[in-house]
Amino acid sequence: MTRTVRAAAVLCAAGVLLAGCTLFSGSEEPAGDDVTTIKLVTHDSFAAPQEILDAFQQQSGIRIEVLKEGDAGALTNKLVLTKASPIADVAFGVDSTFASRALAEGVFEPYTSPEADRGPQRYAIDPEHRLSAVDVGDVCVNIDTAYFAEKGLPEPKTFDDLADPQYKDLLVVENPATSSPGLAFLLGTVAKYGPQGWSEYWGKLKTNGVKAVSSWEIAYSQEFSGSSGKGPRPLVVSYASSPAAELAEDGKPRTKALLDTCFRQVEYAGLLAGGKQADKAGRVVDFLLSQQFQSTVAENMYVYPSREGVELPASWVQAAPQPPKPASLPGEEIQANRERWIEQWRGLIEG
Repeated sequence: MTRTVRAAAVLCAAGVLLAGCTLFSGSEEPAGDDVTTIKLVTHDSFAAPQEILDAFQQQSGIRIEVLKEGDAGALTNKLVLTKASPIADVAFGVDSTFASRALAEGVFEPYTSPEADRGPQRYAIDPEHRLSAVDVGDVCVNIDTAYFAEKGLPEPKTFDDLADPQYKDLLVVENPATSSPGLAFLLGTVAKYGPQGWSEYWGKLKTNGVKAVSSWEIAYSQEFSGSSGKGPRPLVVSYASSPAAELAEDGKPRTKALLDTCFRQVEYAGLLAGGKQADKAGRVVDFLLSQQFQSTVAENMYVYPSREGVELPASWVQAAPQPPKPASLPGEEIQANRERWIEQWRGLIEG
């Protein structure tokens, strides 16, 4: 989920090839004259069932070549640095914490998909229609429920609870300078406490023993006691959907998300400005918004589909309900303050 560890496992199982590789080989590959290759640059967590990609190629005559460029932050940086000579035709995975930067830098060109009015329009952020919402992945604190039951501690529920001394040395977060969910959690605290109050809150977290690590993979898979890594800390910044991956043998989740700590993170796709195959590239965006692809995103990438009416896996109803009121901030505010807030955070936590 950044999701990379799980998504990569699903990716390999599904047979989707990684950066720079086409999606067909040998006798499966159609004749070159009949196929157009469109490059899709995305984040490391992208995963899609091979049969869905095969069906799209058969129906459209478009082969999708997948290129991977780290998490949402690294992907956005790459797109900005290469905008004069785009490395792909379509990009997917720039999220709502970085979209304002990509738009300000002119990375994308306008495109309105015929599928965009079937749910993605709820998350529209650009009047020029340069980005279409593909999925939603709310970032929230997750807890290891067994830990609190065994210790006889009440489960925390809110941001304020995380700074309570009874939860000292229990929380692990990601560095917002190097991690997309880490940045989303920082923005969630800004939304909660305001531009003047968030730093005081982080001071309380530091006093209470918060641990910051460089990535979601380290935080979740090595530090969090509720994951397979069985680390020492029962509180971690992850996703509202993470508990769906932590089901016990009886089908009940071993973890849960604290829905009062969530920050909405939306992932977008768009046509890269300056591309030479805009018509075909638009078909790939249409595919990412289609019922066929959208029905795969929950199980393959542990995110919620942006399209309305897509059925979620049965286990998600109990394990991964969507937060009713996740926090958010205007893209313009994020763009104007992101780097300054990160530097302030580093001074507080790393200084």
